[in-house]
Amino acid sequence: MHQLVGNRECISELVPRGIEAESSAPPSFASTTRIEIHPFTTATLTDRQFLSGARDGIPATIAGELRLPSGTGRVPVVVLIHGSAGLGANVDRWAHVLNGLGVAAFLLDCFSGRGITQTITDQSQLSSLTMIVDAYRALELLSVHSRIDPSRIALMGFSKGGFVALYASLKRFHQMYGPAKGEFFAYIPFYAQCNIVYLEDEQVSDRAIRLFHGTADDYVSIEPCRRYVERLRRAGKDVQLSEYPGAGHAFDNPLYSPARFLPDALTTNLCLREELPGGEIVNCVTGRPFHWSDSCVKRGATVSYDPFATAEATEAVRGFLLAAFKLSP
Repeated sequence: MHQLVGNRECISELVPRGIEAESSAPPSFASTTRIEIHPFTTATLTDRQFLSGARDGIPATIAGELRLPSGTGRVPVVVLIHGSAGLGANVDRWAHVLNGLGVAAFLLDCFSGRGITQTITDQSQLSSLTMIVDAYRALELLSVHSRIDPSRIALMGFSKGGFVALYASLKRFHQMYGPAKGEFFAYIPFYAQCNIVYLEDEQVSDRAIRLFHGTADDYVSIEPCRRYVERLRRAGKDVQLSEYPGAGHAFDNPLYSPARFLPDALTTNLCLREELPGGEIVNCVTGRPFHWSDSCVKRGATVSYDPFATAEATEAVRGFLLAAFKLSP
């Protein structure tokens, strides 16, 4: 079952401490001792190509920024996948949190190398499934880095990147595009879209999957994720959904304070879709191939920072990674 969190009275003391800690902390790069830029080759695929296991996508060169914590030995790393706005303040913030734990952060930019600035207003520019291929290529790259422990590489994503962090766990997708050896240590999706039913989508990794979502999200609805998590739990998978009452989309992004309405943002909350054999994704209402011009596709959504939800989610992720990676607090 999902986990309800966010009792504001109970955490009234937690947030001031968290805010004070951030404001009085040393410069944000204090826990980052080295930054490396790593370009690598990937491919751009359509949804049908991806789902069919095609290898003839358009070659692309993208890059990621590796931020390493202090020390000289091997450390765990978390690959951070941005949302439709591209790399932003929330991803940067999480990188500092991770470095503070002694964990490396790899900020993956799936857009710039493809000439994309944002997909908020036009999601057809880049399939979210293609970004799963990007994540697998990043896994390959990091697994041979001299400072990275290849057995402790986790994946964490936000919105469009949250979709990646969730569905990269599918065994079928990993078999088609993942490395021959090794897989992600854990999957950590934030406010991910879950309203597409894929073939064999209950056959996910046996590794931990931890989802985080606000209940007031009008950009990406939480309800499909509740249903998917229930299916995965019935299948015996290690999955948990943490819900934050009253929190909206991108609740961990301090740039969205005050809340901001995006009138041209594409939303598919009303679009229930499923994959058919052959790689076709159909609209469950019409029974026809889904298209971004379908009547269920709407425009207009809100993004809003929530310090309470951010504080709780930060503590939850920190606790999970400290235990999973076997690190000292």
